[in-house]
Amino acid sequence: MKEPFFLIAGPCVVEDENSPYEIAKKIYEITSRLGIPFIFKASYRKANRSKLNSFQGIGDEKALNVIKKIKDELGLLVTTDVHNITEVDVVAEYVDVLQIPAFLCRQTELLLAAGKTQKTVNVKKGQFLSPESMKFAVEKIESTGNKNIMLTERGTTFGYGDLVVDMRSIPIMQTAGYPVVLDVTHSLQQPNTLEGVTGGAPQFIETIAKAGIAVGANGIFIETHPDPAKALSDGKNMLPLNKLENLLQTLLRIHNAL
Repeated sequence: MKEPFFLIAGPCVVEDENSPYEIAKKIYEITSRLGIPFIFKASYRKANRSKLNSFQGIGDEKALNVIKKIKDELGLLVTTDVHNITEVDVVAEYVDVLQIPAFLCRQTELLLAAGKTQKTVNVKKGQFLSPESMKFAVEKIESTGNKNIMLTERGTTFGYGDLVVDMRSIPIMQTAGYPVVLDVTHSLQQPNTLEGVTGGAPQFIETIAKAGIAVGANGIFIETHPDPAKALSDGKNMLPLNKLENLLQTLLRIHNAL
């Protein structure tokens, strides 16, 4: 049996001091049974929100300590996003993987600062960018001597209110020589709604995830929550936590059949 894909998963944001730990523990139980490597993800702060009054976080230090507790007590690799160069060194003390948000994937100073930490850097491909162009993000990070890099596909803007996934992006970005992740749930966002809150099409999570594994994605990124309807961020495109195990079992069958 070939080496399995890895999973990056967790809630969109640290909503409180307790629920992220319980979510991480549940995902870890599932992935341990299935033999899937797992990296826990939660944003410690949501810096990119449409509306002024959208939930942004419980406080940076408090949220980072929640993530660090998951890392220390469960023994997991953890990741969160960084938004500007002033955050990078601080956040790097708490996590194993620094995530560069899609909207910031061309920010040279941010990529260089993340690279200089020598942590693994996961760069999300901008919704506006071709997969071929991601080689330039790779070159910026490599210039710091850091070759711990991942690239993530998360959909391409299709008009004003939808995203599409070009599965060619995965093998194209793999030519850079690094693992490529498919961010399933963010690829199903429906941005720019009139309400100012991102919509989504979660009914296609399984469809997109199966296609990603079939074309050879090295990893799958899924935001999940026990009750997405009550999630404080991105609830409309998240996977209910109780559906995660069945989805991963399906993905393993596809992966092992290739």
